Amino acid sequence: MEEEIRKLPILAKQKQKENRKFFSKLRRKPPKDLNTTMQRLHEEEFQRTDCLECANCCKTTGPLFTDTDIVRIARHLKLKPQNFIEKYLQIDEDQDHVLQQLPCPFLAEDHYCAIYEVRPKACRDYPHTNRKKFHQISDITMKNLVICPAAFRIVESLKKHYN
Repeated sequence: MEEEIRKLPILAKQKQKENRKFFSKLRRKPPKDLNTTMQRLHEEEFQRTDCLECANCCKTTGPLFTDTDIVRIARHLKLKPQNFIEKYLQIDEDQDHVLQQLPCPFLAEDHYCAIYEVRPKACRDYPHTNRKKFHQISDITMKNLVICPAAFRIVESLKKHYN
Protein backbone atom coordinates (compact mmCIF):
# COMPACT_ATOMS: atom_id res chain seq x y z
CA MET A 1 0.00 0.00 0.00
CA GLU A 2 2.85 2.41 0.82
CA GLU A 3 4.25 2.06 -2.69
CA GLU A 4 0.82 2.72 -4.22
CA ILE A 5 0.37 5.84 -2.06
CA ARG A 6 3.84 7.05 -3.02
CA LYS A 7 3.13 6.64 -6.76
CA LEU A 8 -0.40 8.07 -6.62
CA PRO A 9 0.49 11.77 -7.12
CA ILE A 10 2.56 10.85 -10.19
CA LEU A 11 -0.25 8.71 -11.66
CA ALA A 12 -2.84 11.40 -10.92
CA LYS A 13 -0.65 14.03 -12.61
CA GLN A 14 -0.23 11.80 -15.68
CA LYS A 15 -4.02 11.42 -15.91
CA GLN A 16 -4.83 15.05 -15.06
CA LYS A 17 -5.50 16.28 -18.61
CA GLU A 18 -7.54 13.18 -19.45
CA ASN A 19 -9.52 13.51 -16.20
CA ARG A 20 -10.23 17.23 -16.71
CA LYS A 21 -11.59 16.47 -20.18
CA PHE A 22 -13.69 13.59 -18.84
CA PHE A 23 -15.13 15.66 -15.97
CA SER A 24 -15.86 18.57 -18.30
CA LYS A 25 -17.87 16.22 -20.52
CA LEU A 26 -19.58 14.73 -17.45
CA ARG A 27 -20.62 18.19 -16.19
CA ARG A 28 -22.01 19.22 -19.59
CA LYS A 29 -24.09 16.09 -20.07
CA PRO A 30 -24.28 13.81 -17.02
CA PRO A 31 -25.54 10.32 -17.89
CA LYS A 32 -28.95 9.45 -16.50
CA ASP A 33 -27.52 6.48 -14.61
CA LEU A 34 -24.56 8.37 -13.09
CA ASN A 35 -25.82 8.22 -9.49
CA THR A 36 -26.46 4.47 -9.58
CA THR A 37 -23.21 3.82 -11.45
CA MET A 38 -21.20 5.82 -8.90
CA GLN A 39 -22.90 4.01 -6.01
CA ARG A 40 -22.10 0.63 -7.58
CA LEU A 41 -18.46 1.52 -8.37
CA HIS A 42 -18.00 2.98 -4.87
CA GLU A 43 -19.41 -0.13 -3.18
CA GLU A 44 -17.38 -2.50 -5.36
CA GLU A 45 -14.15 -0.61 -4.66
CA PHE A 46 -14.69 -0.39 -0.92
CA GLN A 47 -15.34 -4.14 -0.74
CA ARG A 48 -11.72 -4.51 -1.96
CA THR A 49 -10.19 -1.50 -0.16
CA ASP A 50 -9.48 -1.30 3.55
CA CYS A 51 -8.96 2.32 4.56
CA LEU A 52 -7.10 1.16 7.66
CA GLU A 53 -4.27 -0.02 5.41
CA CYS A 54 -3.88 3.47 3.98
CA ALA A 55 -5.19 6.42 6.04
CA ASN A 56 -3.48 8.78 3.58
CA CYS A 57 -6.39 11.21 3.83
CA CYS A 58 -5.87 11.50 7.60
CA LYS A 59 -2.12 11.88 7.16
CA THR A 60 -2.12 14.51 4.43
CA THR A 61 -5.36 16.48 4.43
CA GLY A 62 -7.61 17.91 7.06
CA PRO A 63 -11.38 18.07 6.91
CA LEU A 64 -13.50 21.15 7.34
CA PHE A 65 -15.20 21.22 10.72
CA THR A 66 -18.75 22.53 10.76
CA ASP A 67 -20.21 24.11 13.89
CA THR A 68 -22.23 20.92 14.39
CA ASP A 69 -19.06 18.82 14.11
CA ILE A 70 -17.29 21.01 16.65
CA VAL A 71 -20.07 20.75 19.22
CA ARG A 72 -20.43 16.97 18.76
CA ILE A 73 -16.68 16.25 18.96
CA ALA A 74 -16.10 18.64 21.86
CA ARG A 75 -18.90 16.95 23.81
CA HIS A 76 -17.34 13.55 23.07
CA LEU A 77 -13.95 14.78 24.31
CA LYS A 78 -15.58 16.45 27.32
CA LEU A 79 -14.37 19.87 26.20
CA LYS A 80 -16.18 23.12 25.67
CA PRO A 81 -16.46 23.89 21.95
CA GLN A 82 -14.20 26.93 22.30
CA ASN A 83 -11.55 24.85 24.09
CA PHE A 84 -11.73 22.24 21.32
CA ILE A 85 -11.26 24.98 18.71
CA GLU A 86 -8.29 26.48 20.55
CA LYS A 87 -6.62 23.11 21.06
CA TYR A 88 -7.11 21.54 17.63
CA LEU A 89 -8.39 23.98 15.01
CA GLN A 90 -7.51 27.11 13.12
CA ILE A 91 -9.32 29.30 10.61
CA ASP A 92 -8.15 28.94 7.00
CA GLU A 93 -8.16 31.48 4.16
CA ASP A 94 -11.81 30.64 3.40
CA GLN A 95 -12.76 31.29 7.03
CA ASP A 96 -13.40 27.59 7.66
CA HIS A 97 -12.32 25.66 10.73
CA VAL A 98 -9.56 23.19 9.84
CA LEU A 99 -6.96 21.22 11.79
CA GLN A 100 -3.95 23.10 13.13
CA GLN A 101 -1.64 20.23 12.22
CA LEU A 102 -1.31 17.13 10.11
CA PRO A 103 -1.43 14.23 10.35
CA CYS A 104 -4.76 14.40 12.12
CA PRO A 105 -4.18 14.39 15.89
CA PHE A 106 -6.94 11.79 16.25
CA LEU A 107 -5.20 9.27 13.97
CA ALA A 108 -3.59 6.43 15.92
CA GLU A 109 -0.52 4.41 14.87
CA ASP A 110 -2.78 1.54 13.74
CA HIS A 111 -4.70 4.01 11.53
CA TYR A 112 -7.79 3.87 13.72
CA CYS A 113 -9.54 7.15 14.47
CA ALA A 114 -9.88 8.09 18.14
CA ILE A 115 -13.11 9.98 17.39
CA TYR A 116 -14.48 7.69 14.66
CA GLU A 117 -18.03 7.56 16.07
CA VAL A 118 -18.25 11.37 16.11
CA ARG A 119 -15.84 12.25 13.27
CA PRO A 120 -16.57 15.30 11.09
CA LYS A 121 -19.07 14.96 8.26
CA ALA A 122 -16.27 15.60 5.76
CA CYS A 123 -14.47 12.50 7.08
CA ARG A 124 -17.64 10.39 7.00
CA ASP A 125 -18.28 11.35 3.37
CA TYR A 126 -14.70 11.03 2.11
CA PRO A 127 -13.75 10.44 -0.71
CA HIS A 128 -17.22 11.59 -1.85
CA THR A 129 -17.36 9.01 -4.65
CA ASN A 130 -20.85 7.80 -3.74
CA ARG A 131 -22.32 11.28 -3.60
CA LYS A 132 -25.37 12.08 -5.69
CA LYS A 133 -24.70 14.53 -8.54
CA PHE A 134 -21.08 13.41 -8.57
CA HIS A 135 -20.51 15.46 -11.74
CA GLN A 136 -20.85 18.65 -9.67
CA ILE A 137 -17.82 17.94 -7.46
CA SER A 138 -15.12 17.37 -10.06
CA ASP A 139 -12.76 19.93 -8.45
CA ILE A 140 -12.88 18.07 -5.13
CA THR A 141 -12.51 14.75 -6.91
CA MET A 142 -9.42 15.94 -8.83
CA LYS A 143 -7.79 16.80 -5.48
CA ASN A 144 -8.83 13.46 -3.96
CA LEU A 145 -7.29 11.48 -6.82
CA VAL A 146 -3.85 12.52 -5.58
CA ILE A 147 -4.63 11.37 -2.02
CA CYS A 148 -6.98 8.40 -2.15
CA PRO A 149 -6.07 5.25 -4.11
CA ALA A 150 -9.70 4.09 -3.97
CA ALA A 151 -10.97 7.36 -5.48
CA PHE A 152 -8.36 7.04 -8.23
CA ARG A 153 -9.49 3.49 -9.05
CA ILE A 154 -13.18 4.49 -8.95
CA VAL A 155 -12.64 7.30 -11.45
CA GLU A 156 -10.62 5.00 -13.71
CA SER A 157 -13.51 2.50 -13.59
CA LEU A 158 -16.00 5.29 -14.29
CA LYS A 159 -14.06 6.40 -17.35
CA LYS A 160 -13.98 2.82 -18.67
CA HIS A 161 -17.71 2.50 -18.03
CA TYR A 162 -18.62 5.59 -20.06
CA ASN A 163 -15.96 5.50 -22.80
